[in-house]
Amino acid sequence: MAALLVTPTELRAAIERGEARAVDCRFDLMDPAGGRSLWAGSHIPGAPYADLDQDLAGPARRGGGRHPLPEPVDFAAKLERWGIAPDMLVVAYDNMGGAIAARLWWMLKWMGHERAGLLDGGMQAWEAAKLPLERKAPVIEPTEYPAGGHCRPVVDLARVERAAATGELRILDARDAARYQGLSEPIDAQAGHVPGAVNAFFRDNLGADGRFLPPGELRALYLERLDGVEPGQACVMCGSGVTACHDLFAMERAGLPGAALYPGSWSEWSQSGSRPVARGPDPGGPA
Repeated sequence: MAALLVTPTELRAAIERGEARAVDCRFDLMDPAGGRSLWAGSHIPGAPYADLDQDLAGPARRGGGRHPLPEPVDFAAKLERWGIAPDMLVVAYDNMGGAIAARLWWMLKWMGHERAGLLDGGMQAWEAAKLPLERKAPVIEPTEYPAGGHCRPVVDLARVERAAATGELRILDARDAARYQGLSEPIDAQAGHVPGAVNAFFRDNLGADGRFLPPGELRALYLERLDGVEPGQACVMCGSGVTACHDLFAMERAGLPGAALYPGSWSEWSQSGSRPVARGPDPGGPA
């Protein structure tokens, strides 16, 4: 089962065979405790809860982004507590079209974990299929997981600063158009975007049904955004390096892997008044 997207029936069968672990990634930036409450109410059998702030990010530091990557050894320890072995199929899910779950998918790939995917349609699809749910916290036998890491490309602030000045990287920004254009900024210090960045709103990866578009449609979408640049010469950012992973998942589904994550993203860039800030619509997109 190597597909990036795993259907609810496929996941249920793999769980029952003892071959897969679902991980619940539901989270609300405006209500950080809300996702755990949903998990406590009901979750896919055997699924531990992955808290975006506590489990899918390291400690925030002054001058950095809101969701920095954890140290690989710390993340490996969490995988061990979640009962995840290096050869296990891990399927992340949320209730936001993969907006948060894609961060866990990317981090698993960053650790070198090959068998990782997203639940196609998320929690809503599982419930619509009337598959079993449980309320009790799963009893999980810990595993051993090597602290690898660094198996996916990452760029830092200095590299993005150079790219903004020289164009050496194609920068994709996964935030919505209003935040990208600087019309609103509900979270971070300033409104706007990195000069030269192209808007690539993560929800454009989804169809009206809330599921990922077919690979061909995603490929056409990202080839337009890349505008002749190879994925290996591109990086993806967002507010804090979370929904950027949604774009990276979509690019992989489209057969365009290789772009880097900028974990600090806008939350890091916008903290300093000395860095340039652009506002207005994407020059390559609709006005």
